Amino acid sequence: MPQSDTVNRQWILNRRPKGEPDADTLKLIETDVPQPGPGEMLLRAEYLSLDPYMRGRMSDAPSYAEPVEIGGVMVGGTVSRVVASQLDGFAEGDWVLNFGGWQDYTLSDGTEVTNLGKNPDNPSWALGALGMPGLTAWAGLTKIGQPKPGETIAVAAATGPVGATVGQIGKILGCRVVGIAGGPEKCSYAVETLGFDACIDHKADNLKENLAEATPDGIDVYFENVGGKVLNAVLPRLNDHARIPVCGLVSQYNATSLPDGPDRLNWLMSQILIKRMTLRGFIVFEEFGQYYNEFASEVGGWIRDGKLHYREEVIDGLENAPNAFAGLLRGENFGKRVIRLGKD
Repeated sequence: MPQSDTVNRQWILNRRPKGEPDADTLKLIETDVPQPGPGEMLLRAEYLSLDPYMRGRMSDAPSYAEPVEIGGVMVGGTVSRVVASQLDGFAEGDWVLNFGGWQDYTLSDGTEVTNLGKNPDNPSWALGALGMPGLTAWAGLTKIGQPKPGETIAVAAATGPVGATVGQIGKILGCRVVGIAGGPEKCSYAVETLGFDACIDHKADNLKENLAEATPDGIDVYFENVGGKVLNAVLPRLNDHARIPVCGLVSQYNATSLPDGPDRLNWLMSQILIKRMTLRGFIVFEEFGQYYNEFASEVGGWIRDGKLHYREEVIDGLENAPNAFAGLLRGENFGKRVIRLGKD
């Protein structure tokens, strides 16, 4: 059913997945639309962000954030409209950025809610280039990677919302940028539209050889968000004092065991030591949230000036969120994937 004024649809966690989420992982239920009390507002979701980190929240393994409880609404960033408000600073009709999760309606006291105004340009972009993925790219590259003009940056998932932004910022900062993506169409987009110097198709044969050819001077910054065979191909190309910001390992999120093959941990540690590399994982709002205004001003300016391109993949209907999310984990998305729930 479409979004309603009287029913709140919710995707709740029905069962913790083993491997890839399946049809039993989430369950769609219907509840009453909540009513705001004093100091509260009612928000109706218009767009839902789909992001790889959500797979970790389905698991109860130790992590940097608490898991979603069985029966709990699946978490996620949303762009919403204010339906009714008894809260100063928010009025009916305002667009807001919030963390409403996989449902139509939420109550909020304004905590961690950003008012986007009455008529924002491209409101869903607050979930992508001007939101968490964009900040992840900007902060990870500039604060951890610290690239210098003339250096070589390699970035995996190069046409996703984080990777595409990383690469374009790298070009703005005067670096050589080599992307790694899945398929010739994505690689062509990375070079022809995003302006990368080269892009390697990780689905093709000879990944290591092709990467070596594209990085004749080695790699100074590797922005890691995939892991697996891509990381194995990149490691031998890393230069002394290379910096490796790590924001994700999407190739491993559905894994049910350690990968086959020899234990390479000691070799990795030796490379970190011998090459004096910096390897740093980060959770963006936890460590770099204080830079949001600086990020939004700088990246927003690049977008307005046409220096930074953004590709969004909009899928209609909350009912399609689980399949769209599973496809995201398989790398089927081309750009930032969002669900359009609402009527505005």
